[in-house]
Amino acid sequence: MNIAHVLRRHWVRWAAFGLAVVLLALTAVVWGFYRKLDRNITEDTSAAAELRKYDRERPSSVAKGAQNILLIGSDSRAGKNKEYGRDGGTQRSDTTILLHVSRDRKRATAVSVPRDLMVTIPPCRGADGKRGNERLAQFNWAFESGGTACTVRTVEKMTNVRIDHYVVVDFEGFKKMVDAVGGVKVCVERPIDDKDAHLKLAAGDQKLDGEEALGYVRVRKTLGDGSDTDRIDRQQKFLAALVSKMSGGDVLYNPGKLYPVLDAATSALTTDPGLASLRDLYGMVRDVRSVPTKDVRFLTVPREAYAADPNRDQLVQPAAERLFAQLRNDSPVRVDPDPSASASPAPSASARVSGKPDRTEAGGEGAEAAPGRDPAGTGGDAAGTGRDGAGTGRDAAGAGNGGHYRGTTAADAGCSGA
Repeated sequence: MNIAHVLRRHWVRWAAFGLAVVLLALTAVVWGFYRKLDRNITEDTSAAAELRKYDRERPSSVAKGAQNILLIGSDSRAGKNKEYGRDGGTQRSDTTILLHVSRDRKRATAVSVPRDLMVTIPPCRGADGKRGNERLAQFNWAFESGGTACTVRTVEKMTNVRIDHYVVVDFEGFKKMVDAVGGVKVCVERPIDDKDAHLKLAAGDQKLDGEEALGYVRVRKTLGDGSDTDRIDRQQKFLAALVSKMSGGDVLYNPGKLYPVLDAATSALTTDPGLASLRDLYGMVRDVRSVPTKDVRFLTVPREAYAADPNRDQLVQPAAERLFAQLRNDSPVRVDPDPSASASPAPSASARVSGKPDRTEAGGEGAEAAPGRDPAGTGGDAAGTGRDGAGTGRDAAGAGNGGHYRGTTAADAGCSGA
């Protein structure tokens, strides 16, 4: 017998056995990671059950294959979020975005809904189990009074767009996601020094960590006129920069960075049952990731100062309905960063109001959210917000020349000329 042949045969067997052991161990590790990420996601079955009760009155899907996802940024001060204010841990929607992903997965449109927008809120069941009456109130009252299901129904009633999925992210989760991608670079147009938001930034391109990013998207009372307008603009630009960073190969194709990002993201999310698994969530992310960054668009619903209370907003028609129809029918929505793309009203000195500081102000004044009750019966909130009642900087026309909207895209990151 050839000894060399025997040794070679034994070596091949041992090598094959060793490779099988390594592959088995690797499979176990990958499966363990998968299971951990999968268990991270919180499934919101109560909101889904509540929505099923009203399925007959909800709008139907018009563009089959397109996806409409409601993204809700919760500013509850419960748990680790208590450092951002004192309100007993109630839930409030600090940011709400309707994300539309086109049927061909070549376009994505993210539409911000201002929390001070006056809308009709349908009868919703509160945390106490009691069902309220339909009412006219500011938009963020829907989340505070009736949670995710009420917010979904309110958006559907306003837009007649069927919401396919919903995702809720809180402060802590937002910070972790930003830190996991290694920070996000944004253009700071002017220096920021806000003690309440714990934020001090110089003008120019700045790379923000999670804590700084949270302050950046929430601060408002030391910037501009103190309204939500500037803050929403910053939120859109930051999200555009985050999408651009996430789409880059430095994160997606680097396992050392991708896993922390996935771990942070899944830990931060509360979703409907249809997105409550890593497979389903990855499918949604894959759809958005396939959209070119220049075709991921961010804008705000066309709005102006509310007639009964200039410290609140109202939709501008027919511009708002035109936008909602584009989303329903999966039609392209064009945004233009140039303010001249849409006519904004000049500020009127007579329309300015001093108002009181908004109790839901970013930076954490810490008091309870204004519920949108109006003693005078106008549907507004008795407490002012301290912003310019003339609606300075709001996109009052909503849709300008040729149906263009003022906004930004995921490709518009960094300072111009930088």
